[in-house]
Amino acid sequence: MNKDTRITDAITAAVPKRDHRLAHAPADHPPVKPAKIGVLLANLGTPDNYDYWSMRRYLNEFLSDKRVVDYASWKWQPLLQLIILTKRPFSSGANYKLIWNHEKNESPLLTITKDQTAKIKAAVEALHGSEVIVDFCMRYGNPSTESRVRAMVEAGVEKILFFPLYPHYAGATSATANDQFFRALMKEKRQPAVRTVAEYFDNPLYIEALAQSVTRAYAELDHVPDVLVTSYHGMPKRYLMEGDPYHCQCAKTTRLLRERLGWEKGSIDVTFQSVFGPEEWLKPYTVEHVAELAKAGKKRIAVMAPAFSADCIETLEEINGEIREAFEHAGGEVFTYIPCLNDDDAHIAALTAIIEDNLSGWLR
Repeated sequence: MNKDTRITDAITAAVPKRDHRLAHAPADHPPVKPAKIGVLLANLGTPDNYDYWSMRRYLNEFLSDKRVVDYASWKWQPLLQLIILTKRPFSSGANYKLIWNHEKNESPLLTITKDQTAKIKAAVEALHGSEVIVDFCMRYGNPSTESRVRAMVEAGVEKILFFPLYPHYAGATSATANDQFFRALMKEKRQPAVRTVAEYFDNPLYIEALAQSVTRAYAELDHVPDVLVTSYHGMPKRYLMEGDPYHCQCAKTTRLLRERLGWEKGSIDVTFQSVFGPEEWLKPYTVEHVAELAKAGKKRIAVMAPAFSADCIETLEEINGEIREAFEHAGGEVFTYIPCLNDDDAHIAALTAIIEDNLSGWLR
């Protein structure tokens, strides 16, 4: 029995068995579960472990996604299969090992997403009882989107609200999550009605949660950082030119955050991290920008990652490792990483409010 099957069985077992027969149905009509609504949260994904083969499976699924790398398959796949997936699982696995939740034997992203789901589930149940089921899935790795859709349908869910946990829209995040969700629906004999949640980069509650996290972090310091750097996951500049709104949405989030904090222009910088491949990506690159700040005399900085709803390899290892080292090697003295919103109460309240807005008209 594979991991997805075990998770599906566990969720199905957790739903009260209230099968009933339709009043006018023939005696041999299959049981019909009471209609429910499902809220399916979606995050990027995680390898099952940090060993070579777990990392290779995960990276192969991730880097084979045309939304992530849109090069022609005849050109990209030989390079991916014969070179990248021969070497990169070792280096990526070593990085995951540094941040791995060894107590639970899972990645921090999985741990945090479980915690977020539990809190959102409790909040939704307080409002709607057992009418709404809340669960989560991953675009890559486990639990898979397909397994979670299957579990919801088996539990009697007739309407699903699919919520990609990305504040900003990007083809390589929100769009591919939606793609996978609809592919899962293609395998269902009886498809539920569905809605997808749009990006929420300028939602006032989300901005408030970000502002609170900055205020809280600064209050714990014995100094005021010279500058706050908002580091967003990067993408090829070409995607912006082709119509992806991600860059503009990131810039607006930082502006709204600065305005909410009441800070002057120039007090918060916008940068982009995780550059991959030979072409130009959105600039400035975080790793270069923090080094330039240090050389320019900005010796104390704070860095946060507003585009990530949960801490993961890109924040815990890249920002707090590689980017921190670049700053310190350039002469920087104090580097403060402000964690993602994770399962912070203000963040959960914002996500729950967004869910409530999107469930409008579905609830009794």
